[in-house]
Amino acid sequence: MSGTHRSGYVAIVGRPNAGKSTLLNAILGTKLAIATHKAQTTRHRILGIHSDDDSQICFLDTPGVIEPRYRLQEVMMGTVRAATADADLILHLVDVRYPDDAVPVRDTLLNAGKAVILGLNKTDAAEPDTIARAETRLTDGARYAAVHRLSARTGEGVPELLALLKTRLLPGPAFYPKDQLSEHPERFFVAELVREQIFLQYQEEIPYSCAVEILEYKEGEDIDHIMADIIVARDSQKGILIGKKGSALKKLGTAARAQIEAFIDKRVHLQLFVKVRDNWRDKDAHLRGFGYME
Repeated sequence: MSGTHRSGYVAIVGRPNAGKSTLLNAILGTKLAIATHKAQTTRHRILGIHSDDDSQICFLDTPGVIEPRYRLQEVMMGTVRAATADADLILHLVDVRYPDDAVPVRDTLLNAGKAVILGLNKTDAAEPDTIARAETRLTDGARYAAVHRLSARTGEGVPELLALLKTRLLPGPAFYPKDQLSEHPERFFVAELVREQIFLQYQEEIPYSCAVEILEYKEGEDIDHIMADIIVARDSQKGILIGKKGSALKKLGTAARAQIEAFIDKRVHLQLFVKVRDNWRDKDAHLRGFGYME
């Protein structure tokens, strides 16, 4: 491929917990997308840019495909559809242990009029016969452009996946400077890192009922000062989030600050506040204000 530069957009699409964000982070060699063991951690379309001397692949990490139960989830599924429409190539990422869950997604993607590559992920967590059964189940009568086995968690098969994707892209110039990893501003990732800690530290519906809004981001010479609101949908959730004498919120802030400092490589003073916006997940005005809608 020497002498020919290739570029394009690749949408990573799949069910919740297929490993999409873990794969994006593995490809980029840095933590760009938040990833937890809980489903539906990703809400936005995250752009991650992988560049080398002769190619630039712009990955679109998308929310896990679900049947929406409220307006926020409808918007998230709209994000998946938009990414699929915008992409030059689609990577259908599947947890090899649950191929049946992936069949409806497969059928939708293969009708999108784009080349679709099947990524059989989490091979490190499955026996060879399980992996083989998954491949047979998903490729039977299906028109995938290619099939690739990998483990985003261990990195096995990831370089080979990149090489495969590169061969499917058309010749073209880079869309972004080669040293750029994303187009999202720093405050976007700060909000995401706070939200990741909410997913890790709270149970049941709390993480799914929270949004994070950066109120202030002041860069200093030695330390950045950040103020953020955590938005909840009900008063009862506010009490849980704060905890007894503020203990839960303090623990959340400490963990989030450590992640933010690692991400921006700088000291941070982080202040978190909790606000109630009744039933915000079903109100377009709030969804727009929190960046989930244009």
